[in-house]
Amino acid sequence: MTVDFSEYSRKMDRTLDHLGEEFDAVRAGRANPRVLDRISVEYYGSETPLNGVATISSPDARTLVISPWDSKLLKDIQKAIQVSDLGINPQNDGRVIRLSFPPLTEERRKEIVKDVRKMAEDNKVAIRNIRRDAMDKLKALKKNNQITEDDEANGEKKIQTLTDKYCKEVDEIANLKEQEIIEI
Repeated sequence: MTVDFSEYSRKMDRTLDHLGEEFDAVRAGRANPRVLDRISVEYYGSETPLNGVATISSPDARTLVISPWDSKLLKDIQKAIQVSDLGINPQNDGRVIRLSFPPLTEERRKEIVKDVRKMAEDNKVAIRNIRRDAMDKLKALKKNNQITEDDEANGEKKIQTLTDKYCKEVDEIANLKEQEIIEI
């Protein structure tokens, strides 16, 4: 019997995708509409993502413009941004909301880099947890005599290679994000 590792590979791929989404939401000195992905507004009694009730555009490198489809939402959007962890004060002109991203200070850049490293480490832990699950499955199969010791050893080697590959990708993605944050 051979062990199928594609399930674990897919889980690790999803972990990488999640890391990419987390990194997209990190403010790196440029105006990126993805920083607003975690913000939601109450709209007709339900929490709705900001991009589901407004158009978000970036007219220049340091500004985002939020144009709600319903002008009654301006105050709610403004409040949601203020209570978020963005650290930016929205300017409401009665039609649109403008977010001006100031240049990051050296101190703030270092804090963001620490956050990026923590996110990367958390995702590597998730990948190692997937490896642990695969190893546990191999041990259970061996215990039930469904695979041989050689199959178990080969499987452990394959899952470790897979884990190393994905952890290396996490490090590469984190290094790119750090470079983006540090560059002025």
